[in-house]
Amino acid sequence: MIYLSQFSFPGKEAEYDVYFDEKRTCYDSFYPFGILSRNALSVLDFEPITILYGDNGSGKSTALNVIAEKLRIERDTLFNRSSFMEKYTDMCDFELRSPIPPESRIITSDDVFDFMLNLRAVNEGIDRKRGELFEEYMDAKYSKFQMKSLDDYERLKKVTAARSKTQSRYIRENLMDNVREHSNGESALIYFSDKIKENALYLLDEPENSLSPAKQQELLEFLENSARFFGCQLIIATHSPFILSLRGAKIYDLDENPADIKKWTELPNVAAYYEFFKKHSRDFEK
Repeated sequence: MIYLSQFSFPGKEAEYDVYFDEKRTCYDSFYPFGILSRNALSVLDFEPITILYGDNGSGKSTALNVIAEKLRIERDTLFNRSSFMEKYTDMCDFELRSPIPPESRIITSDDVFDFMLNLRAVNEGIDRKRGELFEEYMDAKYSKFQMKSLDDYERLKKVTAARSKTQSRYIRENLMDNVREHSNGESALIYFSDKIKENALYLLDEPENSLSPAKQQELLEFLENSARFFGCQLIIATHSPFILSLRGAKIYDLDENPADIKKWTELPNVAAYYEFFKKHSRDFEK
């Protein structure tokens, strides 16, 4: 499925007009101006799966953030939004083949990391509450309590419950269970499977972070199925050879000047892996 068919960015000449008009000395950076035009990235034409490949600093994350801001799609984690982002996105344009579904969103590695931290924070809160309930139980069970007025009714209920139940049962009935914690990779896959629904546009910024090679291949299969069977359009920034191998993906190499379309096997990062394992092939064949 294709919702977003094309997105265009301002070129160097249009950006120069902004520099000239601003005439400000209080800014050290005009980000995102000057990032994507550096390698003459002016237009992206999209397929059901489109990948932005490039080394650190190539602008692939910037492109995703610009697209997300222009389309005003949902995001969980705030990003470093500069003072010039709105001026820049006003100079961008796009074409739709179908309306952008409201479920569409951008997912970054910060979102996944925050999700894992939140799981840990929930469990830490539950553990603290468990300790408080243990002290409450011991205090209620062995206190010399006498009810003197209706104001003591809540205290009476706690004392009665503590004296009629074991410590374990008292705590279980007053406390939710810990949220099951997974490895970072498992948690990341859970996050993606929860956030990526049917029939929507998703911008994924380096989704391979926190994932082992095996988990990256699980994500690969999930993303392929999402695009092939469940009406999703994916725009992905990555340099993972596993994600780059997505079937049918259109890949833009942002390290080229001008940015060029390539097969995944033609990319330098993938070639580096290939040459390394070919060099050590005898070690695997023993």
